[in-house]
Amino acid sequence: MINSMTPIAVLGAGTVGQALAMRLHEAGYHVWFGVRTAPGLKDDGAPKRLMAEPEPEPQELPVPEVPRLAIADAVRHAGVVFVALPADAAVEVLSAAPLPAGVIVVDCTNPLRWENGPVHTPPAEGSVTAALAAALPSARVVKAFNHFGAEIQQDPAMASGPADVLLAGDDAGAKSDLMGLVETMGFRGRDAGPLRNAALLESMAVLWIHLATQGGLGREWSFAVSGR
Repeated sequence: MINSMTPIAVLGAGTVGQALAMRLHEAGYHVWFGVRTAPGLKDDGAPKRLMAEPEPEPQELPVPEVPRLAIADAVRHAGVVFVALPADAAVEVLSAAPLPAGVIVVDCTNPLRWENGPVHTPPAEGSVTAALAAALPSARVVKAFNHFGAEIQQDPAMASGPADVLLAGDDAGAKSDLMGLVETMGFRGRDAGPLRNAALLESMAVLWIHLATQGGLGREWSFAVSGR
């Protein structure tokens, strides 16, 4: 079960990482960034959340209350790790990180290139999520939060209600725990099936990017599961 005291690391402090950290912080979770360049932890007995020295930033962060740690320090005691890194770096970075056994890894990445619009460029495993699962056998890997932009990750309120977050993974317990987290963050969780469907969610993200950039829809929308 994920609760307000579960340590949550958000790897990557770009627009997606910032938006996710903001939502988690506002929902009352114990969250910090994991970045490639950050000062190490001080061994002074202080709570982990307070053990990062401030790091100068080129621009003001929307969540100054969330500290930045080196990736290894951020994940070492985490119960949940959100991966908001460049897709082609995710496996290398996570493979080298001291992840606790049983940690839930939420893959928010999308592998693509630009060729008159976005083109899905998955690894040999079929998706970044599948590649992470193969590289991290002791982790519980789930695809989620990848199929809309940072604007929706930051504010899930849509005209029809909360934005839908689709989750794909083979660990039913991890998906169930994440469903609760998703709801607390203000979204509506939807089970998108097994890990193999992570490739479909990446393709869905490519379609979202195409419609947002090439199709004239802009970025303030998301796909929704809607019935009669």
